[in-house]
Amino acid sequence: MKDDDVDPDAVAAALLASLSVLVRRVRQVPVEGGLSMPERTALSHLDRSGPTTSSALAREVQITAQAMGATLAALRARGLVERRPDPDDGRRGVLSVTGAGRQALKDKRNARTELITRALTGGTFTPAELERLAAAAPLLERLAQNI
Repeated sequence: MKDDDVDPDAVAAALLASLSVLVRRVRQVPVEGGLSMPERTALSHLDRSGPTTSSALAREVQITAQAMGATLAALRARGLVERRPDPDDGRRGVLSVTGAGRQALKDKRNARTELITRALTGGTFTPAELERLAAAAPLLERLAQNI
């Protein structure tokens, strides 16, 4: 098959469909003492973007301030997030991820990696297919960076 024969629309549709299924299934992996989806989302964003206010985090993840407040309260109760006074405005609090919060995120990532590893090594994929998947990983990363 020549490069001219590849239909970018068909490739995009196939990638989106298959990656959506993969992500959905991987996200469903329960981790003992794990995080709910809203907790993981808030904690991940807070970890990536650094200390911020509850309202700013709610805007970033596009949920109501009330829902974010409840999520952050649960994370604070578990010691995964801490709140300190805002140095610029003492009426506000600035939230940041604790060491325990970073460990909870790491545990979730490790559980997902183990799940995929088991699927890859369960005899479903040939060594040649594993090589193709390994070669595709950086391409998928580059695709994500260009969206």
